[in-house]
Amino acid sequence: MNFLVIELKFSKLVCFYNKLLLHIMKKLIDIQRILKFILFILAFSIQVHVFAQKHSVLLNKIDKIVEKEYSYLDGLYKYLHKNPEISFQEKNTAKRIAQELKKIGFEVTENFGGFGVVGVFKNGSGPTIMVRADMDALPVKELTGLPYASTKTTKDDLGNEVPVMHACGHDIHMSVLIGTAKTLVALKSSWKGTLLFIGQPAEERSGGAIAMLKEGLFEKFPRPDYVLSVHSSATIAAGKVGYREGAALANVDMVDIFVYGEGGHGAYPHTTKDPIVLASRIVMSLQTIVSRVISPFEPAVVTVGAFHAGTKHNIIPGQAHLQLTLRSYADEVRNKTIAEIRRMVKHIAISAGIPENKLPKIKIRAEYTPVTLNDAKLTRRIKKVAESMIGKENVSDTPAVMAGEDFGRFGRTDAKIPICLYWVGTVDPKKLAEYKKANKQLPSLHSAYFSPVPEPSIKAGVKTMAASVLDLLLNK
Repeated sequence: MNFLVIELKFSKLVCFYNKLLLHIMKKLIDIQRILKFILFILAFSIQVHVFAQKHSVLLNKIDKIVEKEYSYLDGLYKYLHKNPEISFQEKNTAKRIAQELKKIGFEVTENFGGFGVVGVFKNGSGPTIMVRADMDALPVKELTGLPYASTKTTKDDLGNEVPVMHACGHDIHMSVLIGTAKTLVALKSSWKGTLLFIGQPAEERSGGAIAMLKEGLFEKFPRPDYVLSVHSSATIAAGKVGYREGAALANVDMVDIFVYGEGGHGAYPHTTKDPIVLASRIVMSLQTIVSRVISPFEPAVVTVGAFHAGTKHNIIPGQAHLQLTLRSYADEVRNKTIAEIRRMVKHIAISAGIPENKLPKIKIRAEYTPVTLNDAKLTRRIKKVAESMIGKENVSDTPAVMAGEDFGRFGRTDAKIPICLYWVGTVDPKKLAEYKKANKQLPSLHSAYFSPVPEPSIKAGVKTMAASVLDLLLNK
């Protein structure tokens, strides 16, 4: 009996020690897991630290290269500014951009989609990044008084002699393109992939991007994974940049309305059907499209920019001609606006007694510019890169604008390539502060007085663009 009691107690003791051993082993396993987790965190932290150090080193290299190359870029910018060419006439500008890219080491194709320039730099297997700069200038007489101001004139499509000026900052864009190319090629040992650098003609006439795409830009050359561009800003201080996710620039349409009537003597209006009165009714009615047809939550613009009619005080003419510009951010709004113009114009003419064979004709010009839709993820990503490159205080979010840019076409192909166009400030900070204090309007883009401050503008553009492309090449 005693033996059985002892054996039972021993069994309980063994059981207790087994449970204790299992408990200790579990604890050891938990500790091992904790140690593994700690080691993982440490390893990850080390990797992040190493990456951050490498990233910082690359950004410092970009900064030094840009500072070293700036004097050359300044000379290039001033040459381009002094020698502008209007849309579809960019022969010499394109030749200079092609020469610059060839000197850097790009394989260059010229006269692609008009005077388009395509430069390719292959550096092993990796992502393909496209950077685009537009090259055309505007028929504006420069009044900046700068020592390198343009005095050029040329003949337009109608044979008229017109002045020419880079009043939209495309000379800044081209200088940033070449500066970025120089910087990235200097750092080619740090990345793998392909650079596709584009000099695009005829942005101001909305013909260059579509011409290059139609000629096979994304078929005859490496198709990009991302497409980037910059645009000069007339409201942001030089040395700073601005970003906008989603719709950044608008749909733009140019519309002609030809209004017909029955002319006659101004003293006998009852014997005529006056196209000036009819066109005036149309002008006033068009103002209700935005206010009464389009949703108040959808931005849109309908502007009558020109009204042509008549030759003499006492003659009622036979026709009138209206010229309109339309702006919107959504394709649905664009289509609805155009449809409403057609409906409204037709029925106003009918109400005035205009016969079927003399109803107004509406022409939507081929110079349509689609909305620039910046890819949100891409925009956020390169904005963070810019903050690291030039400091958060020099990077901002910017509102959408109703200006147009055919850059948006590069994101509207079947490939649906993510695109981003961001703003590079060009305004002297002191001038910006003075105008704000005086509540005055700064000279806008397309103004005869638009005068970028070259050095901080170009440096900010090159540094942020080079850093953005490098980030996309290293971390697709």
